[in-house]
Amino acid sequence: MKCATRIRLLAAAAATLAASAAFAQAVIVAPMAPPPPRVEVVPAPRAGYVWDHGRWRWNHGQYVWVPGHWQPVRVGYHWVPGHWVQRGPNWRWVEGHWA
Repeated sequence: MKCATRIRLLAAAAATLAASAAFAQAVIVAPMAPPPPRVEVVPAPRAGYVWDHGRWRWNHGQYVWVPGHWQPVRVGYHWVPGHWVQRGPNWRWVEGHWA
């Protein structure tokens, strides 16, 4: 009986750790402001998708442009684009998400 309880406890702990890792997100912090956004040609509307504009990504000590892309629509939600927020002398990336 003790062995079965121990196995259940270990299985529950493993499931909890796996679930928390799935929700973990890296915190991106840059020491300087991002450059102004680039002008992108936004494609014509596409049924079932929303356009997520391009953005500057902090990569190994410099900003790199990431072009826009389509996000599948989640019914009942609206897309909040990712954006940079100044926190003291640094800049922090807030990932785009459905709200």
